[in-house]
Amino acid sequence: MLSTYIYNYIIYLLASLAMIGVFSLIYTKVTPYDELKMIREGQSASAFSFLGALIGFSLTLASSIMHNDSLVAFAGWAGAAMAVQLLVYGVLSRLMPELHQELENNNVAVGALLGGVSLTFGIINAACLS
Repeated sequence: MLSTYIYNYIIYLLASLAMIGVFSLIYTKVTPYDELKMIREGQSASAFSFLGALIGFSLTLASSIMHNDSLVAFAGWAGAAMAVQLLVYGVLSRLMPELHQELENNNVAVGALLGGVSLTFGIINAACLS
């Protein structure tokens, strides 16, 4: 019995790490700037923006793990969470055409806004699973 719990823990942990990796790869390819390079250069705006998207995505993963007993359902909700986060970025970049430039200029307010909106939608998305 204990081995089943440990097995499930390891499977969901590894699946979550893989999903976060896939999300990070897709998100950084969709955005027109290199978040990781900008973060390595010390640009806080990009760090806030990317961190909000990661946390927002991860909240949905956590909710999916808590409310589903199927790895297939978990993967499906992870895909939906990715779509929501990408949609949030797409809408904000349309509403704020200067978003890309402001992040490159290390405008922390813009980075915090993007991260906060991503986090907000992640919370709502996670709650929709309960």
